[in-house]
Amino acid sequence: MEQRSDAADLRRPDLYINRELSLLAFYQRVLDEAAEPDKPALERVKSVYYSRLDEFFMIRVSGLREQVARGLSELPPDGMTATEQLVAIRERALPLLQRQQRLLRDEVFPALAAHGVRIVDIADVSPGDRAALDAYYEREVFPVLTPLAVDPGHPFPHISNLSLNLAVAIDDPKLGNRFARLKIPNVLPRFIPVPPPEHASAQADDAALTPATALTGSPSNLTLLPLEQLIAANLDDLFPGLRVVESYAFQVIRDADIEIAEDEAADLSLSIGEALSELRFGSVVCLLVEESMPERIRGILMEHMEIGPSDVYPVNGMLALGSLAELDRLDRPDLKDMPFQPRVPAALQSGEDIFAAIARQDILLHHPYDSFAPILDLLQAAARDPNVLAIKQTLYRVGGSHAPVVDALLAAAEEGTQVAVLVELKARFDEENNIEWARALERAGAHVAYGLVGLKTHAKLLLIVRKERDGLRRYVHLGTGNYNAGTARGYTDVGLLTARPELGADVSELFNYLTGYSHQEEYRKLLVAPVNMRERLMRLLEREIAQGEKGHIVFKMNALVDSDIIATLYRASRAGVRVELLVRGVCCLRPGVAGVSEHIRVTSLIGRFLEHSRIYYFANGGAEELYLGSADMMPRNLDRRVETLFPVEDATLRRRLLHILAVYRRDTVNTYVLRPDGAYARVEPDGPPPFDAQAYFLTHNE
Repeated sequence: MEQRSDAADLRRPDLYINRELSLLAFYQRVLDEAAEPDKPALERVKSVYYSRLDEFFMIRVSGLREQVARGLSELPPDGMTATEQLVAIRERALPLLQRQQRLLRDEVFPALAAHGVRIVDIADVSPGDRAALDAYYEREVFPVLTPLAVDPGHPFPHISNLSLNLAVAIDDPKLGNRFARLKIPNVLPRFIPVPPPEHASAQADDAALTPATALTGSPSNLTLLPLEQLIAANLDDLFPGLRVVESYAFQVIRDADIEIAEDEAADLSLSIGEALSELRFGSVVCLLVEESMPERIRGILMEHMEIGPSDVYPVNGMLALGSLAELDRLDRPDLKDMPFQPRVPAALQSGEDIFAAIARQDILLHHPYDSFAPILDLLQAAARDPNVLAIKQTLYRVGGSHAPVVDALLAAAEEGTQVAVLVELKARFDEENNIEWARALERAGAHVAYGLVGLKTHAKLLLIVRKERDGLRRYVHLGTGNYNAGTARGYTDVGLLTARPELGADVSELFNYLTGYSHQEEYRKLLVAPVNMRERLMRLLEREIAQGEKGHIVFKMNALVDSDIIATLYRASRAGVRVELLVRGVCCLRPGVAGVSEHIRVTSLIGRFLEHSRIYYFANGGAEELYLGSADMMPRNLDRRVETLFPVEDATLRRRLLHILAVYRRDTVNTYVLRPDGAYARVEPDGPPPFDAQAYFLTHNE
């Protein structure tokens, strides 16, 4: 590609990688982990589980289909039409689905079997075990099943999203060929122990097998049978007097993207609740079927679901891979990653009052290596402290049935402390949980806001206002990750505990913006989207461009999609600035293009922990600046969400963050390099020994 100076040259479609194809490439990298023979067997199962494409079809593919249906013609930076993207997605998704099954069948399940956990087909079960399974079926499974006929008197039934089903062909001596649908009940475990427990019965609720209880033991020798195979082998019992000719498994994936007319909604929580109810009727975007399903049966399903052949994905193996999560309940530590104990920062180990510790110095938390407990300790201390006048917090994803952060806020509200919480009800797939938590907080007396019309509040903010001897002091936590104690053990994130007055004032004013009315456009320290973040980031990038070959930019983030940011990074590369991008997931920038991006290197680290932290470094001619926060470089983050980036001003903490970035850039075990053609390749080690950044963080206190 020729080098040209005009800005339009940097907008050429061939300089941009398609977002959807980049996301599929990310799923491929996740699936690569399942192919690692040295990885513990149950961790390899999780890699297959996390590589499944359910959400991709529910959100990304459904959006493209809607563009086609509406005749929308706006093109992404890469220039692909929605129709072209759908064709390209199918070309890449089919091999990915096939590779999932091949890895399970040929590598992952054999690795489990080598350690005493066998997943078998019903044809391989001994006659004695088969008899015990049939008895279990009669006792526990048959009463739960509901076969649904399809004929003029029985309309085609609704197939719920992500459900596993059997399509059953039946020969009726009187009426000829018939078709029925049978849902595999998700109230039963997907994997049945062979032989099954003898006394698991509805007569004793505590003995009945459920998905949560079937695999909670620690057996060294365990055989498991997929539930759908047991049901398929006993279909004759459901259709007495008829002959079951054949049956085939299938799974439906529906459009799950909620659309709310927020400016017309009198009560956002009620509107979202209604939208969630309507989601079950979303259009079908993908039909996964057993590869052996004949065209005749596929045709029946396609006709009634109003889809075409390009929406059907044949699979040679197990469908509904989400249920692989059940296997993680096995108490087999020998088949899992070595457990670890998160550290408590030295500044918080003395037993000193947590407010005094934060007032004395800023404290950096690098999760999951540093414990999430200090955040809970701070909230709990605030709930007990009569000098605390107010607690304010944003909540995005806090967890399901148990959320320690919400428990602490509830305790504070019940103690009479003024608690104000912004609960983002539009957090995708957490809408129902967040509605329930919002209602619980309201019942406890907290002030609950649902956010701003047209914007998702994704910023991670906690503010505690405390009365002290010399006046009011604000204590703040800002972070890159959610206030979720569960994901804090599996996601890498960075947070800051501080009592810096300017940050405290900014956070106070931001909460006023979120819960009241405000047109504030400038903050002392914070970069706030959609207010000033894009403009401030551009200024920071332009400053590095002015430095030329002395400039240096390091961004660690989840995704890079925004075309304005990408074009500016191209300009930085042309100016000789060294640009290092650590992008876990989607990256639409094409590195290594002569005359455009030869000074840009893009890597992606896929390891034990999900890399979720966002760190933005600018060399600034030696006066280095570092920002942390909730925002990735995507249009939605910069323009359609409330996000924050905040500076780290403590010199010691800046050195620690620079060390963290340096460690990530040394990794030769979990890192991929993005090539100019859009493909990813494992990084080539400079020499032995291999270096694993995540393993280093587990054993070294930075």
